[in-house]
Amino acid sequence: MTTPPTGGRTASPPGLAEELRISIARLSRRLRHLRPPAPDGGPNPLSLTQFAALAAIERHGSMTPRELADHEKVQPPSMTRVIAYLEERGLVVRSPHPTDGRQVVLMATEDGSSLLRAERRRKEAWLSTRLGELSEDERETLRRAAPIIDKLSRS
Repeated sequence: MTTPPTGGRTASPPGLAEELRISIARLSRRLRHLRPPAPDGGPNPLSLTQFAALAAIERHGSMTPRELADHEKVQPPSMTRVIAYLEERGLVVRSPHPTDGRQVVLMATEDGSSLLRAERRRKEAWLSTRLGELSEDERETLRRAAPIIDKLSRS
């Protein structure tokens, strides 16, 4: 385990900001790369962008392709390819928009939701194992910090 730097750097907002940025980025990258193996042993069937799009659709219940592209901060043509792949895999379906006949809404299928649940379970199991390697004091510190980090992420 890496020890925190000395010299009070973390006490100042800029020093703490730097350490949190680095630590959160590392943890996020580690969790993103805990990918399920492809059924045939080849490369993972979904890219990180495809997983993120599927998760956004599931989280919001339904979204138009434009809303999804805006949410994921990608250009609509790129999102069109992502949606086509998810639809081809049976992970999302298109339905008529309830109020605008020119548009469609995307919804996660049961297979899509099941894939996301398995992904979340895998990541939570990995994180639970890592948390089990910490002392009770370290876990308590993280327990108290979690709502604060969530607050930062929402601001």
